[in-house]
Amino acid sequence: MGCVRQPFRFMIGVSLGEGAARTDIHWYPGHMAKTRRMLAEQLRAVDAAIELCDARAPEATRNPELNALLNSKPRLLVLNKADLADDAMTARWLDFHRRAGTLAIRQNSNGGDARAALRAIERLSEPLTERLRARGVRKTVRLIVVGIPNVGKSTFINRLLGSRSAIASDRPGVTRARQWFKVGPYLELMDTPGLLWPKLSDQNAARLMAFLGSIRDETLDGERLAGELIETLARIAPESLERRFRIGGAEGDGGELLRRVCAGRGFRLPGDREDVRRAAMVALDEFRAGKIGRITLESPRGAEDGA
Repeated sequence: MGCVRQPFRFMIGVSLGEGAARTDIHWYPGHMAKTRRMLAEQLRAVDAAIELCDARAPEATRNPELNALLNSKPRLLVLNKADLADDAMTARWLDFHRRAGTLAIRQNSNGGDARAALRAIERLSEPLTERLRARGVRKTVRLIVVGIPNVGKSTFINRLLGSRSAIASDRPGVTRARQWFKVGPYLELMDTPGLLWPKLSDQNAARLMAFLGSIRDETLDGERLAGELIETLARIAPESLERRFRIGGAEGDGGELLRRVCAGRGFRLPGDREDVRRAAMVALDEFRAGKIGRITLESPRGAEDGA
């Protein structure tokens, strides 16, 4: 079944203090253009697609170019890393996609049962296999696993296989070559590198991706990004933030909150200066690992009123 990109609402809108500019994120390295060409070519060899997004930002972590690339191919949407997201919000996202006619499931980042994912893949493939069976054909159905960097595509495949056959890393963009994996007598999956789109024109979406590690940290101002993250968490999950960092309240801009992280964790430099860089790295790492709490950064439009 096809998937139409739906409207959504971000839950962020932050700065690092009065009048401070927010981080501008622009990243489209040359290898992404090569990846797009490779993906377009590979799509001609598959029957359907499994698209992964991060359950903590289920819309921002979807590549809008995939709609055109996939065309009318059947698609399963996997809200991955759901064990790091807020359960109630994940349920609302799944209901949102169900109402839109999209086949969508949740999946944990590590461990958990893969049977629900396998059943959904079989459901996605069933119309095609039934048509072929009616013609007396037993053809292997091939599916491609797609998504932006660092949403867990290779780890997802490893879970389906019950092994570590696909390359997996917590760094974005490490999958290199075409890999086919057999998950049933007539079912194969292909892993692909993560693909970003040429213009990150929606800076809110870009910022959420950066928070989650889908854009390389080396290309960003880490301290400013971490300040924006921690200010966002102060607005949407103040109790979780306080419980983790003991910052003495969620008031203040991102820079002030990072300085309080330094105080709470004892991050000091020679001369009794605050080690804000270390606080920034810790804040980003601990959020991405789910140590601050199970937090979802965006909600579907109409979630509040059930639309």
